[in-house]
Amino acid sequence: MQEKQVTKAIFPVAGLGTRFLPATKASPKEMLPIVDKPLIQYVVEEAVKAGITELVFVTSSSKRAIEDHFDTNYELEQRLQQQGKTELLEMVQNIVPKGVDCIYVRQPQALGLGHAVLCARQVIGEHPFAVLLADDLIDASVSCLEQMMTCYHETHASVIAVQEIAKADSEKYGVIDVAKNWSGQGPINAIVEKPKPTEAPSQYGVVGRYLLTPEIFHHLAKLPPGRGGEIQLTDAIARLLNEQKVMALAFDGTRYDCGSKLGYMQAMITLGLKHPELGADFKHYLQNLIF
Repeated sequence: MQEKQVTKAIFPVAGLGTRFLPATKASPKEMLPIVDKPLIQYVVEEAVKAGITELVFVTSSSKRAIEDHFDTNYELEQRLQQQGKTELLEMVQNIVPKGVDCIYVRQPQALGLGHAVLCARQVIGEHPFAVLLADDLIDASVSCLEQMMTCYHETHASVIAVQEIAKADSEKYGVIDVAKNWSGQGPINAIVEKPKPTEAPSQYGVVGRYLLTPEIFHHLAKLPPGRGGEIQLTDAIARLLNEQKVMALAFDGTRYDCGSKLGYMQAMITLGLKHPELGADFKHYLQNLIF
């Protein structure tokens, strides 16, 4: 049977972003900028670069700004055209490239990541799909999702992205159990949601990139509420392991936890230094500021 290509991706963006209040009181957390692009655009660009053509946003009533960002703004485009600002016009028009569709699904209740993914079931159908969390900005020469796509095509199995974590941080992550000779890519034996440090099966935690087969929906639909009273994607992956292989990939790149203020500031500095227009001046400013 011919392998199905991965062309659909889910972006769960219905959360309240309480860790960034008051900035997120009226503006979605995913719209917070890193230099001159919002967080959500970074993960969308990663998905499109990896071959995704259907972007499925799982939203809530407070996230209209995300829809507006990826929609056409005729008034702005006309003004830029009249002013001869062709580079800016092209940038605005290519936020969503041609041939890429945006689909919006509401999550009626905040019942966890697994529930958010389940809300997109009718759109995904019986296709493999990616899940990308805007909180996790991953800076890599080859994007994290592209690395995962390579693993998927080699193994024909679901793939989850992981990174080495401090044992004390295990309660912030889903943590995987792998073979003792595991070298950064291979099947997982088990996965546990936010274990205590003394109970963590390894020091590899799951980050916000998943590439999943559609069978995951069968498990999500039957799951009782787990930790925090939410439907946990980790719990569904644990059940999926009983019937098919799931791979873990320790990706090449640097992940910034932009769901935390420190991670957000670190991403801002790193990407600011790499910015083609501002990088050199910003580096000079930081050198003078520190030394």
